[in-house]
This record gives sequence, structure tokens and C-alpha cells, in this order.
Amino acid sequence: MASRTKLSGIQRQALALYRGFLRTARLKSPEERRRIESVVSAEFRENAKSVDRRNFVYIEYLMRRGKRQLDQLKNPDITGLSTLEINKVYIILKKA
Repeated sequence: MASRTKLSGIQRQALALYRGFLRTARLKSPEERRRIESVVSAEFRENAKSVDRRNFVYIEYLMRRGKRQLDQLKNPDITGLSTLEINKVYIILKKA
């Protein structure tokens, strides 16, 4: 039996947020679902690589921003996500 490393509270919150986005993506059309999954995966991977794990203030900011975006995405009037590339990927919600 493999032993799992114990996750910190903020790691569990980030995982729950990621799963929340994936669950919400299932409620959208198939093409938007794939797009949402792709954008969310890229955003989480990029932040995992670029954000210092000890920068708790910035991590908490990203978590709050992600929760707001997830709440907006859960709205049935929102059809999917778009991205805007300036220097970084930003999630923009599309409304029907």
C-alpha cells in the first residue's frame, strides 16, 4: 500500500477548486466543456510552476479569484470561458 503525502489546507482547497471547475464544465456544451477544461488546466499548471509556494498572500488572492470565477461559471447564463493573452492568461466569462 503506497503512502500518500499529507496535503496542506491550502493544497486541499486548490484541489477542491480545480475539481469544482471540472464538475461545472460538465454542465456546459461538449465543445465548451473541452475548452473550459483546457483553460482551467493550463491556468492551474502555470500557477503551480510560477508561483512561489511560500507566497501565501498571492496564493490566497488566486484562490479568491478562482472561487469568484467558479461561482460565475455556475450561472446558467454563462456559456463558457474565453482567454485574453497579454502577458498572462486571464479567464474571461462569456455570457449567452
